[in-house]
Amino acid sequence: MTAMSSVLDKKYLKIPCSEIQLGARFSAPVFFEDGKNMFLAEGKTAKQYHINALKRWKIPYLLSYGHKIDSENLALDENFDDVSELEELEEI
Repeated sequence: MTAMSSVLDKKYLKIPCSEIQLGARFSAPVFFEDGKNMFLAEGKTAKQYHINALKRWKIPYLLSYGHKIDSENLALDENFDDVSELEELEEI
């Protein structure tokens, strides 16, 4: 084992691609097995094309230093990216 791989083993959590399902979100970015190239940004949901790419490229696992966000928290965060401009506030 090289020094680089031992650093990766300590820093990242290995995620089997079978755990990446439609709508999955993670609390930190998810990287390909090289630990450098990002697969999914923090808080972004996995789409069908993400899952298809993993199967097509035969990726065995991904890496992240975060954790999977459970479905209970998804309901709270589902409108997080919906931003609308506020109208000018009235002075008191």
